[in-house]
Amino acid sequence: GSDVAGLATRAVRDGDEWVVNGQKVWTTLAHVARWGMLVARTDPDAPKHAGLTYFVVDMEQEGVDVRPLVQITGDAEFNEVFFNDARVKDSWRLGREGDGWKAAITTLMNERVSLSGAGSVGGDAVGGSPISKLIERHKGVTNPLVRQSIAQLYIESTLIRISNQRAAGKRKTGTEAGPEGSITKLQQAEFNKRLQNVALDLEGPSAIAWEGKNLSRIERIGRVGAAADDDSAIASGFLRAQANTIEGGTSDIMRNILGERVLGLPKEPDPSRSIPWKDVPRSV
Repeated sequence: GSDVAGLATRAVRDGDEWVVNGQKVWTTLAHVARWGMLVARTDPDAPKHAGLTYFVVDMEQEGVDVRPLVQITGDAEFNEVFFNDARVKDSWRLGREGDGWKAAITTLMNERVSLSGAGSVGGDAVGGSPISKLIERHKGVTNPLVRQSIAQLYIESTLIRISNQRAAGKRKTGTEAGPEGSITKLQQAEFNKRLQNVALDLEGPSAIAWEGKNLSRIERIGRVGAAADDDSAIASGFLRAQANTIEGGTSDIMRNILGERVLGLPKEPDPSRSIPWKDVPRSV
């Protein structure tokens, strides 16, 4: 969830191995992954950010149960993963014991860069293809309001592309991914919803006359929403766009991060940061 540091999946050391018990929901493509990244609580007596350790996990090993979740698009790209006495070698631990939060944040920062579109070659995947396809499909439209909507999307996509290129330039110098990933991730998530709404409006009734033709996550790469050439993919893109504002950190969480780390606003109060994790009140 949004409070990643409050996770409850436990890893208990047993010689040269760790015994893992717990579960995680909304794990993307876990059903096709050979290896997984696991952040588990190894010290419940430490504050929640300090008692975490980062592991690599064999997703096909005994004790790991992956259950796909069918979403509104009809696809099943997300999963719930259960760990039942799953054994992980200590040699598969990344970093020091108890230092998992730093590794987790580094992973999240790079995930947000990818979700923003900057992970693609040139940092140009966000707007160029979808917008050009949208313009090509509706270049004969004369309604000034429609033309204004498309022009606004083009402007926004250009701004995101430039932001991504600036972030890519920093990474080329060896700089670690920072808050700029949250900026473009938030921009892209909200932009994609507007893009899909406009595409759906322009297509009219044909866009919702969907017979349930589904593409897998891998098959949809490069075909999202307005970038696609068939109505079923436009409908699927519209439904899938809502997930962009949740995955990798919700839009509200992104705004909190930007307010605190970029604008220097006071941090959101969190009394649980300074007490042992085991003493934090939680539902059972």
